Amino acid sequence: MTKEEKGVLLEELSQKFAQYSNYYFLDAAGMTVAQTNKFRRFCFEKGIEYKVVKNSLIKKVLESMPGDYTPLNKQVLKGFSGVLFSDNGSAPAKFLKEYRKTGVDKPLLKGASIDASIYVGEESLDALTKVRSKQDVLAELMGMLLSPGAKLVGALKSPPQKLVSALQSGQNNLTGLLKALEAKKEAA
Repeated sequence: MTKEEKGVLLEELSQKFAQYSNYYFLDAAGMTVAQTNKFRRFCFEKGIEYKVVKNSLIKKVLESMPGDYTPLNKQVLKGFSGVLFSDNGSAPAKFLKEYRKTGVDKPLLKGASIDASIYVGEESLDALTKVRSKQDVLAELMGMLLSPGAKLVGALKSPPQKLVSALQSGQNNLTGLLKALEAKKEAA
């Protein structure tokens, strides 16, 4: 590979790592061509991108990125390395578990970086399946923040006599109103 070709490949790889905040490093050594093709097809069907790249190029890209990727460089990037890129942090882990149900025990997980959190080793796979995406966490947080407001709006939309009785039963405070609304909802 010429220096120019390496430069182009390095630039493409840098763009991939910048595009995705979640990537898994795999060891597919020992897989047959048929198994590798099946794995690539399975990746494509699940919307997960898989690339086989030289460790030295991956190290250069990680060194140029913000954050500390020392554990990946020292422990993970040895031997044969394939990289899974995904927008969702847990999707590749779930995908690997699903793929292994087809009777193939490879590729093995060498490590992962999920939103700059580093996971090393095959034993991390179960923990990675439980990682929640930023969207999931934000949606739950928004639901928690909007819930009291929705209850208040519901109370304000109800007939006035119900609102007055709810306020009186709760000693004229918002907590009492919310408790009364919950009791009303449970009774219904």
